[in-house]
Amino acid sequence: MGQPVEHTSGNVSGGVSQGAVQPGLPPGQRSQRGWPVTHYGPVPRFRPERWDFRVFGATADGEKHSWTHEEFTTLPYTTVVADLHCVTRYSVLGAEWGGILARTILELVPPAPEVTHVMAWAEYGYSANLRLSDFASERTLFATHKDGELLTAEHGFPLRLIVPHLYGWKGPKWVRGVEYMTADRRGFWEERGYHNIGDVWKEQRYSYQEEPGDGPEL
Repeated sequence: MGQPVEHTSGNVSGGVSQGAVQPGLPPGQRSQRGWPVTHYGPVPRFRPERWDFRVFGATADGEKHSWTHEEFTTLPYTTVVADLHCVTRYSVLGAEWGGILARTILELVPPAPEVTHVMAWAEYGYSANLRLSDFASERTLFATHKDGELLTAEHGFPLRLIVPHLYGWKGPKWVRGVEYMTADRRGFWEERGYHNIGDVWKEQRYSYQEEPGDGPEL
């Protein structure tokens, strides 16, 4: 299991660069040349006229919010230089990701005060849960580009979530929305034996490594 369902072309310009790559590899990882394609299930067909991005759940105003693909691509564009770490132990180092910061979504659609976690939802019902603090990191990004090039379908076009300090399964490909939650709930792979938090620097790979308080009971 690698990055399971990590489930406007043109040149990139006008972006703001965020942060720098943390030196060294996390424990148990190896540097990977190239970028393997790893996911669970088929690659979805992109239909721009049907695509939207939704924010729902415990929003501050109690309403659901959505953007069409055209509207979403007009949101502020930012670049983040960050590594991508797969739980299968390969790491893609020093990539430049371009897209919309998760913080931008939080500013446009504030969560209710009691929100503690979010669920990232992707095509085919794939889900990945995150602590609100991880989602709100200045380096968490909804990526449309890598190294100045539009993402390919196999790598998550039109949108994938990048959370650099967590393992890759926490960043779904083909992401379609975010649910604000007032209590934690395990996502797709977290229900199937992966660690509920997935911090790469603590090597939180599997649920048997969890400490009390790391997540809901399986």
